[in-house]
Amino acid sequence: MSRAVAVTGTGRTTRRRLGATELVWLALAAVVVIGAVLVALDDQNLFSIANIRDMLSRSSLLGFVAIGQTLVILCRSLDLSVGYVMALSSLIAATTMNGDPARVPLAIGAVLLVAGGIGLCNGLIVTVLKVNPFIATLGVGLIIKGYLDTEYQGPAGDVPSSFQQFGFSRIGPVPVSTLVMLLVAVAGILFLRRTRTGYHMFAVGGSADVARLSGIRTGRVLVTAHVLCSVAAGIAGLLIAARFGTGSALVYNSGYDLESIAAVVLGGTLLMGGRGGIGGTIAGVLILAVLDTVFNILAIDPFFKDVLRGTIIVAAVAIYARRQLDRRASRIRFGGDGGSGGSAPPGAPPDNAPGDPVPAGQGGAR
Repeated sequence: MSRAVAVTGTGRTTRRRLGATELVWLALAAVVVIGAVLVALDDQNLFSIANIRDMLSRSSLLGFVAIGQTLVILCRSLDLSVGYVMALSSLIAATTMNGDPARVPLAIGAVLLVAGGIGLCNGLIVTVLKVNPFIATLGVGLIIKGYLDTEYQGPAGDVPSSFQQFGFSRIGPVPVSTLVMLLVAVAGILFLRRTRTGYHMFAVGGSADVARLSGIRTGRVLVTAHVLCSVAAGIAGLLIAARFGTGSALVYNSGYDLESIAAVVLGGTLLMGGRGGIGGTIAGVLILAVLDTVFNILAIDPFFKDVLRGTIIVAAVAIYARRQLDRRASRIRFGGDGGSGGSAPPGAPPDNAPGDPVPAGQGGAR
């Protein structure tokens, strides 16, 4: 069911279409239930401490990258350099620390500074040089790859044990890295819902021309999104360094660039921008983590595992697209918004959960 029934003060019942964020959390619950049943049929327990730790550990690394990717996709952009930024960040962290706990703050600052600088380059190439984001970020990523392949032939640096606790310590069954990722997600949600720049990201993704005519500096908004995306990838690189105890130049082969985009789209954010949010992205990340854990428990063939994951992602996107077509058809038929109580402003995310922001771009906010 994609509709919820509400009773008004006059006793009349109205139907409210569930938003994409609500749907993806319901999908996560369904995936967990189905996965638990399949694992139980194999005489195993999906909710054992070891499996819960595995799912949460998987979600934390991808979660950092997907949170940043959400911001750029909301602005109708994307970033294919995140995997290379992760690899470079892990090496910068490990070589800067060089086994000395006193150098940990310096290493963290260096990683965030370099990652932010890469994001700034991506944003300026897209906004100033007008290069397509796909080409711009891929090109920057390949430049980083060339540097990594030339300067690093294998692992490098040494992470002190005190910082490795970031990658391995837990509070109960929950890894500390997962808690940090959730804190970053909450900060991102508040950023989108409570700040002017967050509202402007929805407006720019909905219609850059309308946002520009409304007085929004669209270039600044897009550059900010790319900087934050690269910083999030830099944090993921710090986590990699903490888990490996060293920096790794081969992280870019792990496919986090495309997997983060898949998690964002699976979470209900439109690739065309303007609709979505970090709440749905976290659910998308958890769905992929649960699927991977279930597949590993059941020892499913790696090739078939990729086929199943791809099928689920395509099916989810097809459902979102069909819902969008149904909504548009309903507006045309009834001359309104399909019975939701009034027409939404252009660029607003109608499929989000209640309380999600409406872009301020149409109101002339500066």
